[in-house]
Amino acid sequence: MSKVFWLGVFIIGALAILAGGIFWIGSRQFLFTPTYKLNAEFQNVAGLNGGAEVRVGGIHEGTVRTIQLPMKPEDKVRIIMDMARPTREVIKKDSVATIHSEGLVGDKFVEISFGSGQAQKVNDGDTIAGAPPLQISDLIKKTDGILDSANGAVQNLDAAVDNVKDITGKINEGQGTIGALVNDKKVYHNVNAGANAFQENMEAMKHNFLLRGFYKNRGYENSTDLKKNAISKLPDKSPDKKFDYDAKQIFDKPDNAKLKNEKTLKDAGEFLQNNQFAMVVVVASEDMKGDTEQDRLLTEGRAFVVREYLVHNFKFDDTKVKTLGAGKSPDTPEGGRVEILVYSQTAAAANQ
Repeated sequence: MSKVFWLGVFIIGALAILAGGIFWIGSRQFLFTPTYKLNAEFQNVAGLNGGAEVRVGGIHEGTVRTIQLPMKPEDKVRIIMDMARPTREVIKKDSVATIHSEGLVGDKFVEISFGSGQAQKVNDGDTIAGAPPLQISDLIKKTDGILDSANGAVQNLDAAVDNVKDITGKINEGQGTIGALVNDKKVYHNVNAGANAFQENMEAMKHNFLLRGFYKNRGYENSTDLKKNAISKLPDKSPDKKFDYDAKQIFDKPDNAKLKNEKTLKDAGEFLQNNQFAMVVVVASEDMKGDTEQDRLLTEGRAFVVREYLVHNFKFDDTKVKTLGAGKSPDTPEGGRVEILVYSQTAAAANQ
């Protein structure tokens, strides 16, 4: 091919690249899209330059065309922006323009907030409010104020420590009621006896409160509901059939008896419905962690809830279904266990 041909190809390619660059720059500056002018006024534009981005909802939707100095000292700096026309649907007359920067020292840009639904749309040439920009110097001043406050707090703490030292010195010398309590054994023993009695009363109150709260949250009025079908120990012989469940699979939380996955118990319920048995014992146990009394209450509640589910969802003689809240058990996995033990007539008789 001739040199003239390649020269023509080069010229056409260069023109195409130039045209593409013009259109790309024009799209960035909104030169080829319908726009409208929008103004905002600030006391200080904090280094904002002409040509900066204008964002609406974090999207580049406009360009800062010019920045005008005020004619009078009492006036404000005005920025004039070219905005894409579709933004008039979200920018209203109560929208606010704010000057931000990319990071701490990046380029400045203008962010315009959405207006309220009842406000009027902006028109070409309207002016919206501008919020004062936050500058690094302001942050430094605030940081200095915080440090000054911290220093004052440290000084107050030193004074408090001195007061504590003075008080402890008087206590060691036997001054005041606390000093007598510490240094006079007779006073100490009298107070200690009263404290022990108070602690016993509080433990009783806590136990009653725990019972009420535990059962109320699960629909029970009192602990007597759990004793109706409870037994004190298992039959002497081994069960003919056993269903073993991890408590985490059945209950909503580690510290309650609310069922979260009832379908897990379906196999046991269908077995009891379709087979003859003399006795069934629902046994709930916990691992060796936690409070002993709370674990006992928890296992009684869990055994009761599992029994209630079985007798209300499957057909069999519910008088033969018993419960046993075993509390802590050494062989129980973490999180607890529920066992449904099915006994034959011979095994049941051995327990009577």
